[in-house]
Amino acid sequence: MSDISIANSRNLDMRALLLSALAAVFWGTNFEATRLVLAEVSPWTAAAFRFALAAISALLWLWTIRGLDLSVLRRNLTAFAILGLIGVTGFNAALFLGMKTSSPVTAALIMGTSPLTTNLLDALINWRRPAGMALVGMGVSLVGVALTVGAFSGAHFATGDLLIAAGSLAWALYSIGCRRWVKDAAPLETTVWTMVFGALALVVIAFLAESPIGLMADASPVFWLASLHMALIGSVLAFVFWQIGIAQRGPAATSVLFNLVPVSALVIAAVFGRVPHWSQVLGVAVAIFGVWLASGAKPGKAPR
Repeated sequence: MSDISIANSRNLDMRALLLSALAAVFWGTNFEATRLVLAEVSPWTAAAFRFALAAISALLWLWTIRGLDLSVLRRNLTAFAILGLIGVTGFNAALFLGMKTSSPVTAALIMGTSPLTTNLLDALINWRRPAGMALVGMGVSLVGVALTVGAFSGAHFATGDLLIAAGSLAWALYSIGCRRWVKDAAPLETTVWTMVFGALALVVIAFLAESPIGLMADASPVFWLASLHMALIGSVLAFVFWQIGIAQRGPAATSVLFNLVPVSALVIAAVFGRVPHWSQVLGVAVAIFGVWLASGAKPGKAPR
């Protein structure tokens, strides 16, 4: 391989690394944006508007770069619908309802353990014993979460924290289902079509449970800016950047950067004037260390 080819490859790797890191940072900003949105509208309306806009944008993006292969949709119609209900409707219902009583940092930290939850759940479904380090890592991560919510100083997990944990479980089921149930579809197609079905369900629920049009008509510019940020930057753009990282660097190397999600949430909370307590900073560090342990990471070795 020539020096020019090596240099080009390194440049592509660095670009993919930066874009993947940006994707994780964007996901971390969603939690503060959710807090701002929920200050003005109810959870179902907030979730429905975010993902209706995100689904439309993602569908247009798929149509532009790949075209709409309807045979993929017909072949996986049932799988896409079920996965959309689990991974988009269920996940975001838990997130938006949970954020009414949980904090952005705690929510991001709980969601940050999703890859670990997915691996453990996959082991249980396949009737195989989880790796010992995976169990140790889960225990360490739970200690980190407990530190963040102040459990060791007498505080208790809020109802919202438990809802967000349920959302993390829904995301784990979604991740496993995408591998098991979807046949002959690109990851982009799976993401877009499940997002469409999940968004449709959120919109229907919002209109049945609330009055979304009236709520949004009275919303301030902060609501619109935060919602647009979550839909376009924190959903569609973050996914595009993450996929670039996976395509160039592989899923193992890219997954390490998911640890930036709670770090990003912590920094954004501080920017908005809520300086984190030392226990929250320590909790985030401990939880990330637990995920790192469970991934099997070692110096010079990418996690599994």
